[in-house]
Amino acid sequence: MGIGDGSSNGNQQSHKELRDETTPLLPVKVEEEEGFHEFNGASFSGAVFNLSTTIVGAGIMALPASIKMLGIIPGILMIIIVALLTEASIDMLVRCSHQGKITSYGWLMGEAYGQWGRIALQASVVVNNVGVLIVYMIIIGDVLSGTTSAGVHHRGILEGWFGAHLWNSRAIVLLATALLVFAPLVSLKRLDALKYTSALSVALAVVFVVITAGIAIIKLFSGTVAMPKLFPELDDLSSIWKLFTAVPVLVTAYICHYNVHSIDNELEDRTQIKPIVRTSLFLCSSVYIATSFFAYLLFGEGTLDDVLANFDANLGIPFSSVFDDIVRVSYAAHVMLVFPIVFFALRLNLDGLLFPTSRHISHDNKRFAIITISLLTTIYLAAIFIPSIWDAFQFTGATAAVLIGFIFPAMIILRDPYAIATKRDKILGVTMIVLAILSNSVALYSDAMNIFRKKEVA
Repeated sequence: MGIGDGSSNGNQQSHKELRDETTPLLPVKVEEEEGFHEFNGASFSGAVFNLSTTIVGAGIMALPASIKMLGIIPGILMIIIVALLTEASIDMLVRCSHQGKITSYGWLMGEAYGQWGRIALQASVVVNNVGVLIVYMIIIGDVLSGTTSAGVHHRGILEGWFGAHLWNSRAIVLLATALLVFAPLVSLKRLDALKYTSALSVALAVVFVVITAGIAIIKLFSGTVAMPKLFPELDDLSSIWKLFTAVPVLVTAYICHYNVHSIDNELEDRTQIKPIVRTSLFLCSSVYIATSFFAYLLFGEGTLDDVLANFDANLGIPFSSVFDDIVRVSYAAHVMLVFPIVFFALRLNLDGLLFPTSRHISHDNKRFAIITISLLTTIYLAAIFIPSIWDAFQFTGATAAVLIGFIFPAMIILRDPYAIATKRDKILGVTMIVLAILSNSVALYSDAMNIFRKKEVA
């Protein structure tokens, strides 16, 4: 019998005990509220799509620039190595959680490091996910309604198609997106309910890869693109430093740990979580490698930090503007469908911070509605009125991401609350902490220098 079958009083009692813990999670398998139908468990494919969507967010557009700095071979190797480290860190969380019958990341941190450990994890998820969602809103506004930077206006999709009007202004477009797209999706109380939108999100990421690959191959055969460099060019110390600035983008490319427990708890067979993680990481690594390789092949040394900006110009092929629009629209739609997956973990962890002793949020409709509406409103207003908040979240987001993805899992396995850690686990734990600290230090320094340079230019 799968966990949470709900067919016996004993199982129902165990579910109640799990929900009564101070943990930001939905019920393990079944909604007991009146009006809900029995939930028989999430499917393997649905779990893979949800985890893959958690991973492949907006960061995919920054990977080609990292490959440009590192070169094709070291860049692809780094993508694979970070994927393997991510699998190891998630495996640490899953093994400890299954051994201790723990149903959330926050609860596991609490078991290992007490109340302050739980609070540190939940606060990190809140900071990371709020920042990510505000950035998603800003990106959607930029793509659909346009943006002005350094006195230069870049037209959005809607402005390019219909001209500038009040109805396609940034504030109206984002309000319509929040009410018509985000609100219905974030109102769902089970992560598995988002499996179809997650599948579509992954498909849209693949559309971007296919279009980029197709254009790059056509231009390669026509002789209009140069072969990309396989290894970095190391001329002086500054060129070596540039290599390190590419590492943080890759290190944080697979952060999905805050949704692993939610996905695990909804599975009919919880032993499936490991193959689900491996499948998701393989899928996302394939998308990352293909995106990075073909985008760098297509744009060469002209690859921008956000490769989407490269699709704001003539691609040198017939129907260039059509392909530009397809890429930008599919990317905006992809980000819209990633939003509710990230929001799911944000709401649960914020509720765990604010109401640690209350019953689970999914069984309190009033609290669920208040937190959901408050978060959506805050994210919308920040994206509209404080676009410079992006600079602040470059610092907090980088730190929170490495804490969630590498430092906290390593700390848990090093504390080893259930005596299951091997020597290999301990070595990996120390390695992940060192890599995370170095990566974050470089990211913070690089971001600070970029902001100072912008101010000097202004």
